[in-house]
Amino acid sequence: MSFGRLERTTGPQPMSDINMTPLVDVMLVLVVIFILTAPLLASAIRLDLPRTEGATPGAAPQFITLVVDASGQAYLDDLPLSPAALAERLRRIGAERPDTEVQLRADAAVPYGRVVEVMGAAHLAGLQRIGFVAEPRVSGGAGAPSKAP
Repeated sequence: MSFGRLERTTGPQPMSDINMTPLVDVMLVLVVIFILTAPLLASAIRLDLPRTEGATPGAAPQFITLVVDASGQAYLDDLPLSPAALAERLRRIGAERPDTEVQLRADAAVPYGRVVEVMGAAHLAGLQRIGFVAEPRVSGGAGAPSKAP
């Protein structure tokens, strides 16, 4: 029996570098997603829509969005327009596609007269289908009608 020195071979050394390729791939996908969704979030007009039980989400095949904010400013597809410019754009749309639905979004603070003026401009332009957009009423919470004395 010999008592010699046993030589052991050293095993493979552990890798001390992190593989960055999967991390870079995931980060690039996230950047692309944020680039695509950021413009959609920034173009909304802030409104306080009235609430009602009859409001249900729905979509028409051809529609335009007409918004009247709390100050009475009219927006057609997120573009602010003067009353004369609004009437002209509505007349052009009515001449091209008379079956187009106008989705009217008016802030709860807008006077009724201003809403009727916008509706009248759409009617004179030949757009007969006007849909009023509202949010569903929340029971007992915000948006509930106040009782006048």
